[in-house]
Amino acid sequence: MEIKEVMENVNDFFEEHVAPPHKITAVEAGEEEGWNLTLEVIEEKEYMKKYAKDEMLGIYEVAVNKNKEVTSFKRLDIRYRSKIQN
Repeated sequence: MEIKEVMENVNDFFEEHVAPPHKITAVEAGEEEGWNLTLEVIEEKEYMKKYAKDEMLGIYEVAVNKNKEVTSFKRLDIRYRSKIQN
């Protein structure tokens, strides 16, 4: 299944270069046979645990090409994990 491969590639990329993903929340077909994903990453997990703070979630937008390779990503937002989204 192609979506599963895309999700696995994005997970691998983020584990190696950013931080392990917490959850992929959206996968959409993009332009030129690529994919656009939205995912959540727990930011600075050890720091937040050390100081007994609520975990921070980074919300990222990721572009994947037709070869299922990550071509770009950017953090759209950061929020406390316990904060209710509007």
